[in-house]
This record gives sequence, structure tokens and C-alpha cells, in this order.
Amino acid sequence: MTPKSIDWKKETLDYTFLVLGSALFAVADVMFVNPYHLAPGGVYGLANVFYALWGWKISLAGVCMDIPLLIIGTLILGPKFGVKTVVSVILIPIFTYIMETTWGYKPLIHDGLFDSPDGLPNCLSYMVGDVEHYFLPDMFLNAVAAGLIYGVAIGVIFRAGATSGGSDIISMIIHKYTKISLGTVVLVVDSCISLTTLLIGDIRLPIYSIILIFIESKIIDLIVDGMKSYKTMFIITDRCDTVRDYIIHDLDRSGTCLAGTGLYKGNERKMIYVTLDRADMVKLRSNLHRLDPDAFVNIMDSSEILGFGFKELPKE
Repeated sequence: MTPKSIDWKKETLDYTFLVLGSALFAVADVMFVNPYHLAPGGVYGLANVFYALWGWKISLAGVCMDIPLLIIGTLILGPKFGVKTVVSVILIPIFTYIMETTWGYKPLIHDGLFDSPDGLPNCLSYMVGDVEHYFLPDMFLNAVAAGLIYGVAIGVIFRAGATSGGSDIISMIIHKYTKISLGTVVLVVDSCISLTTLLIGDIRLPIYSIILIFIESKIIDLIVDGMKSYKTMFIITDRCDTVRDYIIHDLDRSGTCLAGTGLYKGNERKMIYVTLDRADMVKLRSNLHRLDPDAFVNIMDSSEILGFGFKELPKE
């Protein structure tokens, strides 16, 4: 790639997203996840467990796991992670260290801070220097807030064309040698990491960690794919021209007409393939009985639509 071919505006935006996402990741981890001893998967989920058990700094534990995994992943999978993932792996522990040294491990969401655990049977604790302090946790609200911030952070990092490294690399290696789907491997690896919170001795922790992961995944999908929801419709009809005219003139959309043969009688049939947003899909579905009461329709969710009239095709 020559310097003239680089889209500097896009690259600047990507690296801005990368810095923002890494900073938000550190905020979620230090202010919300660590004080509650949660482990929402990933290297930093495991780092939070190490802190709760042995007092290891999150940033130090995270970078000590991330960098070797990045090297191992590059050796086994090849140089597929890119510069932006390397930058992400560097930025996240830097921002985490800044948060650790400025904010500490004090929770942002709680039902009261105390200097003594007397009369507080369900309290959790955090350290300020060598002094232990206590707080009454709001587990559910904290898990929701952490999931929202984590989701935005990782979604923004993904939008920048990077990953946060860590356990994703472990999942890719397992996927390469087992051929189990990557999504399944990621779920298993992150769930195993969440279950390590049982070592801390509270059955609630893996449950709230999994709630956090669920919320995080939905927010990531929203950030990466956007709020627009598309539907793909396959319409088998003997009144192709009538349905076509409605799609073109009433919905101001286009599609493709395909020729097919029925399996039962072997008759020639026409099938319209069209992708619409949710509102236009509802209009077409509602009018199909009027357009062709004998039409057969298959409607499917479409996670991403690229090309003319939708999202622009990605450039090299």
C-alpha cells in the first residue's frame, strides 16, 4: 500500500476509536468489574480473579498474558492480527494502569461505603493503599452498567479494525486444530474464565459475570452492525410483475427476479429476491395477500448488507 493510497481520514478515525475504546475498557474493568470480583471472559477477566486472590495488579497481569499470547498466536496462526490489534494490546494496560493509580479499585456503583464490616454481612471490600474499606454491592445494576460500557469499548475497538487480543487468540488456536466453530469456542473459553470466580468463594460471581457477557455481546452487535435491521424476502409468485411494480414504485426499492421449477409438479415459477429494512418489509408483507394471495414467502434476518443502496463495500 503506497502512502497516496492510504485513506488518512479513515485511519485517523480508526485510531481515535482505538484510543477511546481502550480507555473505556479500562474504565469498565477498574471501576465496575474489579471491585465486584467479576470475570467477564478474556485475559482481563482472569486478571481480575488473580487480583482478588493474590493482589496482582490488573494491568501487569493483563500485559503479561496478552503479549505472550500475541506472540504464540502469530507463530501458530500467522501475522493476521495487524498493527491495530498490537496497538490495542499496548493501550489497554496503559489506560488500566492510569486508572489503577489515579482512581484505585473503589467501586463507582454501591449502596454505601464503610470503614468497618461490622453489621454488613454481604459487603465487599477494596484497598486504598494498605487500608481495607468496605461497601454494600448492587450486583445487578453494576453488571448491567459494566456490560454496557464493556460492550461500547469492545465494539468501538472492533469498528476500528482491531481486537482486544487475549482469549480471542486462544479461541482461534483451538478452532484451528479442532474445527469447532469459532463462536462456540469463544463461548466455552469465556465461560470457563467466568467460572474461575468460584475460586473467590461466591456463587453469585459467575452468574453476574455471564449476565455482563450477555449484555456486552448485544452492545457489541449494536455498535458493529448498527441499529438498522434488514430482512431478506424470497417471494415465489405467479404475479411477478404485480409484486415487482409494488416494490419498485411503492417502496422505491429494487430486487432480483429468479426463474425456478417447482419440485412437485415441475411447473416454471418466478421468485423475487429482495432485501428491505424492517418498515418496508412490514408494508410488503401486509400487501402480499392483495398482490398475490397464493404467494409463498420466506423471510430471513440479514445481519449485514453490502452494496448499492446499503452499506458501502469495504475498501482494501
